[in-house]
Amino acid sequence: MNRTSVLLIKTPEGVVFAQTLASPVVRFLAWLIDFACLWVLLITVNIAVTFIKFITPDAGQAIQLIAFFVITIGYAMVLEWKWRGQTIGKRVMRLRVVDGHGLRLKFHQVAIRNLVRIIDSPPLPFDFGGVFGMIPTFYVVGGLAALLTKKSQRLGDLAANTVVIRIPRLREPNLDQLGADKYNSLRAHPHLCARLRQRVSPAEASTALQAIIRRDEFDPAARVQLFSELAAHFKSKVEFPPEAIEGIGDEQYVRNVTDVIYRTESKRSAVPPGAGTRPGVGSTLVA
Repeated sequence: MNRTSVLLIKTPEGVVFAQTLASPVVRFLAWLIDFACLWVLLITVNIAVTFIKFITPDAGQAIQLIAFFVITIGYAMVLEWKWRGQTIGKRVMRLRVVDGHGLRLKFHQVAIRNLVRIIDSPPLPFDFGGVFGMIPTFYVVGGLAALLTKKSQRLGDLAANTVVIRIPRLREPNLDQLGADKYNSLRAHPHLCARLRQRVSPAEASTALQAIIRRDEFDPAARVQLFSELAAHFKSKVEFPPEAIEGIGDEQYVRNVTDVIYRTESKRSAVPPGAGTRPGVGSTLVA
């Protein structure tokens, strides 16, 4: 089977982004970190259950077995939903679970991929000194599936239509390419700016930055179309109030969004209140 290391995502606005798929080796390293976390949790539960076993051995054994499945499945399910596709191991290794078509990850996908985990890594009965009673098979089934499938998907990914991508490190660009550091009306809404930074991927941010840097290379019609599509895409990420975007063209909106993403408040030079504003227009130019 022809394997691919890149997932191409085309948005409804026609913008194409490339995401690097995580290899089985990197995913296994992330799993080892998560396994260590699970080990600590399970040992802690086992110590607590030991006291119950002294009173009612059968009840203690049942609680231990239930706790094993709840923790091993619930650990990843809860974290991947709360952390938008990440667990502790995935955060350390800079990985994220995403929808197979680039759409927002839904809860049923998180649930399915983690419920199928028991098939990807079926636990085996094992006398482990009463600690777990079972040990995993270190993803023998899931690992083989990831090696054989085109997008490095384990069975849980195939069932849930998900993939695991690598999050590239966002290298600091030359901010002079964005133009002068002028007033940006979007920054009047810091909570929305924070949400924008959270929802925009490094690939999306890089695409917007490259569009701004290379804007003079496009013919006028292509330039208008490109920034129209980019602006529509970013507006779908976070909705700013009308007064923040009034009078701003598509290209300027993309420039302001890129400014918000790349220029944190600590890196912005001091700008006098009202500098860069245009009278009668609730917007501004970022050069």
